[in-house]
Amino acid sequence: MKMKRFSEEQSVRILRKAEAAGQTVAEVCKRQGISEQTWYRWRKKFGQMNVPDVRRLRELEKENTRLKRIVAERDLEIDAMKEVLKANF
Repeated sequence: MKMKRFSEEQSVRILRKAEAAGQTVAEVCKRQGISEQTWYRWRKKFGQMNVPDVRRLRELEKENTRLKRIVAERDLEIDAMKEVLKANF
């Protein structure tokens, strides 16, 4: 897996700083050493988010992953119980 040069928080900070300064996309990309494609991908992903919003999003994604794992384990247990009950009758 490719390592990210910028964290999500750093990406949002770069976006907000550039918007506040009124710089062009080309200027920001050159200064930060990123491509314009990266800029537009960040803008699409983070939109009008602020740094706390990004942190909250990451926490929610972690929680969602954990809950999905719990549901999957529960479904496996239910299937195993059904198989055991079929075998007994």
